[in-house]
Amino acid sequence: MRAAFAVVFALLALAATPRAQGLVTCQSGVADEDGNPGTSFNNFPCGSVDLYAHLPHGTFGTFYGNDIWGWTDPDSGREFALVGLLDGTAFVEVTDPVNPVYLGKLPTATESSFWRDIKTYGHYAFVVSEASEHGMQVFDLTRLLDVASPPVTFEADAHFTGPDDAPLGSAHNIAIDTESGFAYAVGSGECEGGLYIVDIRDPLNPTQAGCFGEDGYTHDTQCVVYRGPDPDYQGRQVCVSSNEDTLTLTDVTDKANPVLISRGFYPNPAYTHQGWFTEDQRYFLVDDELDEITGLTSNTRTIVFDLTDLDDPEFDFFYFSELPSSDHNLYIRGHYAYLSNYTTGLRILDLSGIDDDLVTEVAYFDTYWDTDASGTMGQWSNYPFFPSGTVVANDTDYGLFVLRPNLPTTAAEPEAPGDAGFALSAPVPNPFRSRITLRLSVARTQAVTAEVLDVAGRRVAVLHDGPVAAGAPLTLILDATALPAGLYLVRVVGEDFTATRRAALVH
Repeated sequence: MRAAFAVVFALLALAATPRAQGLVTCQSGVADEDGNPGTSFNNFPCGSVDLYAHLPHGTFGTFYGNDIWGWTDPDSGREFALVGLLDGTAFVEVTDPVNPVYLGKLPTATESSFWRDIKTYGHYAFVVSEASEHGMQVFDLTRLLDVASPPVTFEADAHFTGPDDAPLGSAHNIAIDTESGFAYAVGSGECEGGLYIVDIRDPLNPTQAGCFGEDGYTHDTQCVVYRGPDPDYQGRQVCVSSNEDTLTLTDVTDKANPVLISRGFYPNPAYTHQGWFTEDQRYFLVDDELDEITGLTSNTRTIVFDLTDLDDPEFDFFYFSELPSSDHNLYIRGHYAYLSNYTTGLRILDLSGIDDDLVTEVAYFDTYWDTDASGTMGQWSNYPFFPSGTVVANDTDYGLFVLRPNLPTTAAEPEAPGDAGFALSAPVPNPFRSRITLRLSVARTQAVTAEVLDVAGRRVAVLHDGPVAAGAPLTLILDATALPAGLYLVRVVGEDFTATRRAALVH
C-alpha cells in the first residue's frame, strides 16, 4: 500500500525498542514520551488521555501494523492486546499497562499483507487476512497465560479454509456475534464479497453455515442478537454492514437463508467503511474512509443513523471534527465513541446528547504526530473494551500504544443485575491514592467472596466473605493506605459468577 516508504519505516521501526517508562501524563496538550520537549518525535498531542506505554512495531520484528483487538481472561482478569501486523499477529499482555509484555507472535498463514483482522469468541482468537489463501486461523488464547520465556513463535490451533465448493481464501475483515457463536468473514472471494458465515460454536472445528451476497461487497459489519427498539426484530440475529456506498441491514437468523432487511443512504458517500451500534441499538455511527481524501468534506465526518425502524434506516445527522484527517475504525462503549482517525489518532466522543443531535469530543491522543492531513497513514484501530478502562491502539507506522483516558465518571453504582445474574461497578476513583469503592448487586441471594490481589496473584485483602441478598446492593471498600503503589485486582466470586475489576494505587 505504501511500498515507497517501506524501507524508511523498516529502518526506523526495527531500530526502535520499547523503553522502560512510568506513566506519561498528558500535560499542556502533549504526552512527552522521551522527556525532551525540544524535539517533536515522541511528543504526542493529547487531551485527557495519558500514555501508559508505547511499543514500536520493531518490537515485533516488522515495520507495519493494522488491526487490533483484546481479550480478558475471565478467571484472572489479566488483559491482552492482539496486535495485527504485516506478517502475523502479536500478543501483548497489558495487565500492568506501564509494563506491557510481548509474549509472542502467530505468523501469517501464508504471506505478508497490509490487511489483517482479529476478533474473539470465548478464549479463542480468529484471524483473517487479505494474504492469498490465508483462510481463518484459530488460536487458543489460554496459551498466553503461561509463556515461560517470551517472546515465542506460536502455531495456530486450527486453520479453516472452507469447503471445496466455497473456499475461504483471503478476507478483508471478520465480525463475530459472541452471543450466537457465528463468525462473518467479509470481503472474500466468495459470497460476492458479502457475508461468509461460519459456525464457530465448536471453535476448533469451524464449519461454513451460509452466505449472503445480495448487496455485493461488504467492507465491514457488526452482527448482534438484536435487542433494540424495533419490535419486529427483537431476539433475531442482525448484521449491519458497511457496503461501500450504503448501510446494509440483513437478518441472518436463518444462516442458510439470510434476508436483506433494508439499505440506508446518506448524502455524498465516498466509501462507507465501518460502523458500530450505540449500546441501546437505536443509533449506528459510521465512518466514511474516503470522503475527506476525495474532497467531499474538508473535516473528519462521522455519520449518525437512526435505526429505530430497521426496515427504514434514517440518516440522522453528521458530526464534524475540527480537523481534516480521514476516519477509519470506531467502537462504542457506554456513552463514549472511540474513533481511530488515522493522522489525528484516537478521538473520544461523548454521545450522551445524541438524541438532540449533539456529539462532543472530550478526549484525544494523536499517535501520528507528523501531520493532521487526510490520508491513510497513522492510527488504524483501537480496542476500548477492557474492564480496566485501558485502551490499546495500533498505529500503522508507530506501533502499539497503551493508553489511559481520563473521562468523567459517575458514582460507583452498579446497573441492575442482567442476564449474568450480577452487576459489579467499576472502582471509584481509579487511579486512587488511599481508598476505592465498588458496588455489587445480585439477582438471587448467594454466598460471595470479594478479595484483592496484587499483580503476582497474592491476596492482600478480603473485602467480603459471606451472603449477599438479592435486591440489596453491597458496598465494597478497600482501604489501601498500608499497601504499596501498584496495580491491584478486585476479584469477586459468587456461586454462579466471577468478576474482576482493576485499580491503580498511586502515592
